[in-house]
Amino acid sequence: MIGLRDDTGSAPAPASHAPVLTAKIFAEDGWLQEALQLEHRPQQEQMARAVAGAMETDQPLLFEAGTGVGKSLAYLIPGIIRAVDQSRQLIVSTHTISLQEQLESNDLPVCRRLFASTPSLAAYRDFKATVLVGKSNYLCTTRLSHTLADRATLLADADYDDLRRIADWAETTTTGLRHELKPAPRAEVWDAVSADSASCSRKHCDGQKCFYQRARIRLRSANVVIVNHALLFALINAGGAQAQAGQDAKGVLFADDFVVLDEAHTVPDVATENFGLSLSSYSVDRALKYLFNPRTKRGLLRKLAGAEGQQRVQDALDASRQFFEFIGSTLLSERSVVRLRVTDSAEPTLDAPLDALHRLVGQVADKLEDGRERDELLEQKQKLKAIQAGLTEWLTLGDKGHVYWGERGGRKETIVTLRSAPIDVAPELRRHLFGRGTSVICTSATLAVGGETGPFAARMGAEDASAVVVKSPFDFERNMRVYVANDVPLPTAQEARLSLDVLADYIGFCTEQVRGGSLVLFTSYSDMRAVAALLEDHFRDAGRPFLMQGADLSRTELARQMRSLGNAVLFGTDSFWTGVDVPGDALGQVIITRLPFDPPTHPITEARCDQIRERGGNPFNELTLPDALIKFRQGVGRLIRRASDRGLITILDSRLLAKSYGRLFIASLPQLEFTLLSRETREKKFHPFA
Repeated sequence: MIGLRDDTGSAPAPASHAPVLTAKIFAEDGWLQEALQLEHRPQQEQMARAVAGAMETDQPLLFEAGTGVGKSLAYLIPGIIRAVDQSRQLIVSTHTISLQEQLESNDLPVCRRLFASTPSLAAYRDFKATVLVGKSNYLCTTRLSHTLADRATLLADADYDDLRRIADWAETTTTGLRHELKPAPRAEVWDAVSADSASCSRKHCDGQKCFYQRARIRLRSANVVIVNHALLFALINAGGAQAQAGQDAKGVLFADDFVVLDEAHTVPDVATENFGLSLSSYSVDRALKYLFNPRTKRGLLRKLAGAEGQQRVQDALDASRQFFEFIGSTLLSERSVVRLRVTDSAEPTLDAPLDALHRLVGQVADKLEDGRERDELLEQKQKLKAIQAGLTEWLTLGDKGHVYWGERGGRKETIVTLRSAPIDVAPELRRHLFGRGTSVICTSATLAVGGETGPFAARMGAEDASAVVVKSPFDFERNMRVYVANDVPLPTAQEARLSLDVLADYIGFCTEQVRGGSLVLFTSYSDMRAVAALLEDHFRDAGRPFLMQGADLSRTELARQMRSLGNAVLFGTDSFWTGVDVPGDALGQVIITRLPFDPPTHPITEARCDQIRERGGNPFNELTLPDALIKFRQGVGRLIRRASDRGLITILDSRLLAKSYGRLFIASLPQLEFTLLSRETREKKFHPFA
């Protein structure tokens, strides 16, 4: 994909009016107040000026902005002005779908109204924005037509109804995005028609008909591109701006772009996930069966390679099954996640069959004329080579800066995945983000630990970035009450059962007292399920809707239901500590069952702790505690989302009082006054808002 500016290396971009205009927009009695009657927020003005300055000089900036500052407008408005003035693209990356939707449906329209209603800003009112979605999410009409014509070769008879349904949907959809199609098509069918193929390209597709090619056209002319962190790093891994415009090109994704990372506190973890290896038994099986499926007798090689090609695929499938079963029965026999510490933990039995198949696919492709089928075969050849390379790297622990492990997953825990991740992700981020000669703005409500952004900057590889922290303008002293239980047993192995019983008792009591909704945050699925089993009947008898993460509903749908129900009790774990936005009485209480310390048993955490110890440091103080403090602040931040919100924070972990580090958690609360509770005193001391 190529962005707005294809002229890298030519004359410098024209000057931007963003710093001057930003000052006039966000000033007290400025254009934002005058045109839209939005209140002046000094913290928002400070952030907008800082963002405009960092963008103007192509410098990095870390900006912690407490809830209610209005950070979206503070980066969008100067960013759009600069993007239009200089024909550069503003990339805005978020962690959650909900923030993406807010930007698209609320904040960008506000920007447009501001520009349209202020004569001095009229030049910016027609800015173009788009949401960047992964290629595999789009329907390719070219591939659809070829699959319909060649379905007897490519798909099983049982898949034809799904294919026909996709074809009917293609006549009415305006986006061609998979999530619109309900129920979702089978993976094998969608693989045959999605845009995630070399055969979906400008060379083979009609740019006016193919949904992905139409999206590319919109992308090329967009001033603002919204993306999520996972896709951002996947595209960076695929080469980013350097792949688009050459090794010397400035920019992160596209030539000469500039970037805002919202919800930036999640970036190190997302980047760690994406800069490593992930190769599963399921993905290898799908890749091979796309070439030929012995059960259905369908696949790309059926007519192109005959019996020899089919046998080569069968050999690779057999070797793959044996290899992954061996890993599952040895390395993963007792635990579902196990670190790999020695090389050659298994014989490379899959290498030879993959190599033979790789050579055959290349030979078949070489015999074909230049065109769609040849391009697709060459792409499959590259995928086979990538699988081989991944297997070799994992078996040999190929990157000394990475930690390697295996894990079992899926509904029945039958999928075996080979994983790796960088132990220290900062060098990768330094190279791919902060070393790209363009401004990168990192913002979130929680970047600092104890008021210091240094630890976060070090994890991001952004030690040279300017850093600013501004507090929320909300009146927490008036609108938030904090309660801490002092009689919940410490979460030790000996007290585990009693601790869960007491937690359930407290949660039952606290949710009874609040008329609105309650979000109950856990640190483990097992604790959450155990407490749910104790309380589900209680909630049902009380007429309270009960929602729980991990069932059939997505996080987005659970949050939507909580907003609409008004008095639901929602149990959530890891992903619910951050990014969930339920304003008003629908969320009147956040209950924190445990301080959110990550267990030190995961291979990434274990390897990082080892690295800290090797240089004489303290893993708890340098890694575990800072991470827990940021996550704790995020969890508390779910409560007050608007200036008019009121509610309770109830903490059921007595380590807050019993451990020396507890004072750091208390200091990170936006409302420092708290009331101690016990089961004997709570009836008298617990006072919800009316």
